[in-house]
Amino acid sequence: MVAYAIDLRSDTKSLPTHAMKQAMMEAELGDDMTGEDPTVNRLEAHVAKMFGKEAAVLACSGTQSNQMGVWAHTQRGDEILLEEKSHIGSWEAGAPAILSGVTTRFIAGDQGKLDIPHLAGMLRADDQHLTPSRLLCIENTTNAGGGGCYTLEHLHRVCQWAREQGLKVHMDGARFFHAVIAQDYDPAEACRYIDTISLCFSKGLGCPLGSILVGSHADIQKARRARKIFGGALRQSGMFAAAAQYALDHHVERLQQDHRHARLFAEEIASIPGIVVDPEKVETNLVFFELERDRGYASQLSARLKELGIGIGAMGAQRLRACFYIGITAADVHQAARLVAEAMQDNLTELPVAANGPYARG
Repeated sequence: MVAYAIDLRSDTKSLPTHAMKQAMMEAELGDDMTGEDPTVNRLEAHVAKMFGKEAAVLACSGTQSNQMGVWAHTQRGDEILLEEKSHIGSWEAGAPAILSGVTTRFIAGDQGKLDIPHLAGMLRADDQHLTPSRLLCIENTTNAGGGGCYTLEHLHRVCQWAREQGLKVHMDGARFFHAVIAQDYDPAEACRYIDTISLCFSKGLGCPLGSILVGSHADIQKARRARKIFGGALRQSGMFAAAAQYALDHHVERLQQDHRHARLFAEEIASIPGIVVDPEKVETNLVFFELERDRGYASQLSARLKELGIGIGAMGAQRLRACFYIGITAADVHQAARLVAEAMQDNLTELPVAANGPYARG
């Protein structure tokens, strides 16, 4: 195992605080499978109310809660529409096809976001030869799209359009609370026209595991059944529900700090020869930057940084991502930027070129 001095590969590397662990140890427990874990029940009710929805169901991971949402809205043979860089389509191991028997249709958007001009004319006709278009999946914030957010008006526009076309809408909101902080919108208002929302607690909110799916009673009933079928039914899960509740109470506003650290890092590496980044495009806690082609490949720079104790993942041939989260300090930001500059002084082209993989997937 590699011990990174500063690990910016993903906010899944965040660790629970002492206070969060204390809340976990003190959680009131029961059997969630039979609806008898009081801590889970309180969390699900709390999140449903926060989003103006009827119900919620706790899940083990963001992939699981996304796939529970896909299951709830589709039948075998349906088609779901996704932006081409989406997590559901690219980094969930083909789960829509494997678990729900649906096909994925990738649509080129703008920095991971879809709008009506991208979608209009893309729906399948109601014809026996064609796969029915059934579900639109959007991502907020966008991951591989660059860490950007939908504005409130943009969200409402595209989701209302989808409803007019007879589509259901699912949102992969793995980092949705980053968008809430960056855009200063109310979760319920932002998600007014969205049928189900998947939220992840183990990224910027610092929990050891856990996600949740929010929606109508009917959709969540289907999703809960999917959770059982997928092998994700839970027992005394109040311990990680308590961590999630603690995070919602104490770790949301502090996401502003992660956004500031991301912008600071982008500003510091922008002056390094061979690095291409626009700090003005950094909206949340993710910084995507490019390595100029004549300086080598992203995997080579990532490998050199690994030797220096810095974890930054390759996201393609020339593209890398740095992710900021609870526990990363301003001093860490300065040190990481300094070591990127040091790595760029080396001849990276002499290092092996790794195959593109999901190194910075989460």
